[in-house]
Amino acid sequence: MPEQTPEAASDSRWLRGALARIEADVCRSADTHLIALPLPALAQAGIDLYLKDESTHPTGSLKHRLARSLFLYALCNGWLREGTTVVEASSGSTAISEAWFARLIGLPFMAVMTRTTSAEKIEQIRFYGGQCHFVDHGSQVYAEAARLARDCGGHYMDQFTYAERATDWRGNNSIAHSLFEQMQCERHPVPRWIVAGAGTGGTSATLGRYVRYRGHDTRLCVADPEGSVFAAYHASRDGAITGPGSRIEGIGRPRVEPSFIPSLVDRMTPVSNGDSIAAMRLLGRLLGRRVGPSTGTSLVAMLQLAQQMKERGESGSIVSLLCDAGERYAATYHDDAWVQSQFGDCSAAEVHLAALAGLGG
Repeated sequence: MPEQTPEAASDSRWLRGALARIEADVCRSADTHLIALPLPALAQAGIDLYLKDESTHPTGSLKHRLARSLFLYALCNGWLREGTTVVEASSGSTAISEAWFARLIGLPFMAVMTRTTSAEKIEQIRFYGGQCHFVDHGSQVYAEAARLARDCGGHYMDQFTYAERATDWRGNNSIAHSLFEQMQCERHPVPRWIVAGAGTGGTSATLGRYVRYRGHDTRLCVADPEGSVFAAYHASRDGAITGPGSRIEGIGRPRVEPSFIPSLVDRMTPVSNGDSIAAMRLLGRLLGRRVGPSTGTSLVAMLQLAQQMKERGESGSIVSLLCDAGERYAATYHDDAWVQSQFGDCSAAEVHLAALAGLGG
């Protein structure tokens, strides 16, 4: 067997070091909590709602899992070497997590995002050493990220293509494996429904595949925000469909993403912007802390499913994800004046959703 060249040996040492640092992060990280929502009226009907709190990851969101998987995938495919600039198209949370992992293994990072991304997210990306490059519309992020990567000789991580294939959905403490493990001691340990939002589609793919792999009697619902194309694509299977894009940060897309696998989804629930904001506020009151707007979108679908189960006399559990904390949106979705200017009055939606939750408004 021929000896390695000095350059190849150096690359190999750097790769082993990068993988070791990511593995050390895994060992330092505890699992995220599963929160039972305090909804007595639904509980009396035999229906329990839960949220897996992904905001407790080191980078504050569900995307910490995705970023770790994407970096491991890129490293083991030989796409990242010492000094490689990592470029990503992201509205914020994925970029925050990727900036964190890039800093962990000593690589420069650049995020391409719309100008409307919250200032709090931009600040976090920069805190972790990342650069931010802005475009006017969500449809422009893909080509611009690819161009920047070519121009600097870097690597375009492309979460929207690789999310579903980079994640280990069979186990290895994937979000699906963890969720089912945590449900074991509940009165309905196998969820009747799991609800997820879709941005890349990677999380819904992981959950849907795991459910089938383990043979669970669980159905997957994807909550799709207003302006996104995933619900229309699920119904039509027209991969060329486009739309204006979501105004709920982190989920929904203006085009069909390669990582969204419609055959894994049992039900799509379109959710209006007003309902997403109202549910975000309702959940904040229930938990005593702020959550992000994408979690509100999922809560709308959860409450609709619960109401339908109640009407049919069915019992069981519904589980979703608390994707990130509301502090990232203090100046936007949690600012009354901003919400009024962008979405109008959401108070009627809050009353309606509170009634679905059995809270009486």
